Amino acid sequence: MPAARRTVRAAGLPAASEAPARLRVGVIGAGRVGAVLGAALAAAGHDVVAASGLSAASHLRAGRLLPAVPLVPADEVVLAADLVVLAVPDDTLPGLVAGLAETGHWRAGQLAFHTSGAHGLAVLAPAEECGVLALALHPAMTFSGAPEDADRLAGAPFGVTSRPEHRPVAETLVLEMGGEPFFVAEADRGLYHAALVTGANHLVTLVAEAADLLRTAGVTDPARVLGPLLTAALDNGLRRGDRGLTGPVSRGDVGTVGHHLDTLTERAPEAVAAYVAMARRTTERALAAGRLKRHEGAPLLELLDGSAHPAESR
Repeated sequence: MPAARRTVRAAGLPAASEAPARLRVGVIGAGRVGAVLGAALAAAGHDVVAASGLSAASHLRAGRLLPAVPLVPADEVVLAADLVVLAVPDDTLPGLVAGLAETGHWRAGQLAFHTSGAHGLAVLAPAEECGVLALALHPAMTFSGAPEDADRLAGAPFGVTSRPEHRPVAETLVLEMGGEPFFVAEADRGLYHAALVTGANHLVTLVAEAADLLRTAGVTDPARVLGPLLTAALDNGLRRGDRGLTGPVSRGDVGTVGHHLDTLTERAPEAVAAYVAMARRTTERALAAGRLKRHEGAPLLELLDGSAHPAESR
């Protein structure tokens, strides 16, 4: 059965003899995520009929990934579509959904999903009250706006929140886009998203910070040094958790950590706060996991607390 027709059946829409197999898809927010998902739905056999995007980058991206798809205001996208993809910033989403409800643009029988990791179904309540089948489908993947973003959907996990009776629809849409669905309870959505931000966004910051420190130390090609090391560290962390921890904190080397703090204070003072915060959390996790004994961890925490509040330690 063609992918588009599976979606129609899963959603409980009229059978193929009564309705077209393709769904008319509208994308609100043709940015780094929306344009990619729109292209994936088009590849699955759906008909992307309209999109909206405000920035010049969105227009360029839509032209590349959604050729010949007209860019129109958000309300016109909803009017034209059977399936509406809401790929807008987290803070924009509530007002957008509610505004479209207040102006009467949602209609019974439509499908709609948003791509926010932070929100679940509650943000779509105004649309549901209009008879829309609402889903939260969050691709747990990073999209930078580069051409390879489309390839990253293949096998990407999607955090799905839906009503139990709508799970077949959610699974079908995710599979059509090339992803793999897993379910996240409504009450857990915020924690789920915080976990991903900690792992992905903060990782980029840590890598960039380490690279800058290496450049300050005279290393001209930080990626060459960090690539093998960070790849191994990531593998250890994913496979072994806290048991994969190495380095001075895991050994209780207070002297080394103290020397790091002195050096950073002198050479890169803007990096001290981040080092202290991460070293403290690493110490706490090492203690909880039994990697450090209490008498080994206490001096580290004392040192780090004094570095975080230097005025109080004098």
